Amino acid sequence: MEKILKPMSGYLALVICLLLFVAGLYFLINGVDQNATFVILGIICFVAFAFFIKGLMIINPNHSRVLTFFGKYVGSVKENGLFFINPFYSSQKISLRSENLQGQTLKVNDKMGNPIEIGVVIVWKVGDTYKAAFEVERYIDFVKMQSEAAVRHLAMSFPYDNLEDDHAPITLREGGEKINQILENELTERLHKAGIVIQEARISHLAYASEIAGAMLQRQQATAIVAARIKIVEGAVGMVDLALKKLSQENIVELDDERKAAMVSNLMVVLCGEKAAQPILNTGTLYN
Repeated sequence: MEKILKPMSGYLALVICLLLFVAGLYFLINGVDQNATFVILGIICFVAFAFFIKGLMIINPNHSRVLTFFGKYVGSVKENGLFFINPFYSSQKISLRSENLQGQTLKVNDKMGNPIEIGVVIVWKVGDTYKAAFEVERYIDFVKMQSEAAVRHLAMSFPYDNLEDDHAPITLREGGEKINQILENELTERLHKAGIVIQEARISHLAYASEIAGAMLQRQQATAIVAARIKIVEGAVGMVDLALKKLSQENIVELDDERKAAMVSNLMVVLCGEKAAQPILNTGTLYN
């Protein structure tokens, strides 16, 4: 598991390094022609300078270092600033900043077998530096591969719309936040082993594949036309019923069953027709 380290400040070590460097220059310059001891002291100062300078470590905001000692995990440093650690420690830089993953548009089959195109945008960051460094080979590549697998699994688990599956509780096109939440949950489950935290996952592109896009568009249009016609017929029937009741209640005209049928037929044609009806004026009697 991840272990957080708080190393000592590196400012004192920096001052010591500067003093060793200056002392080494002084001893070498003054001992070249006069005293061999000064030369030895100068070499010792430079060796000590190189040793201490290796232990200095600068960590920027939202960055971290994973420390190991001869292959053994020591801990992770997430604070920012100048620190001094054991010079024999090895360190690995890992960013803690949020990153965007704009996945490529994938062509997959939905639950009903229709080819669709789907793309997502994922916002993620490293939450556990130990898992990111040691549980997977390269955590960035791991995020990309697992994200693509999660998107494919999501697309195959739900239909694009409910044209073919009337009983589908959730569809990719109309699922909205539910679909996004399902995607986030699956990504979190898949990427947990790499210490990755999913902050947001959204579908950025969703469409039928080009080979069936035209046919599906015609189907959607036909469905919309049928639904509109049903509403028109329902409204026309109500208007005809209202007209007959008004004529009967106010005794405007007496109509037998045959005339009522003719009136209903004419009104339905007028109300349900796509084009405006052409009026014909009857100047004769009602029975002409």
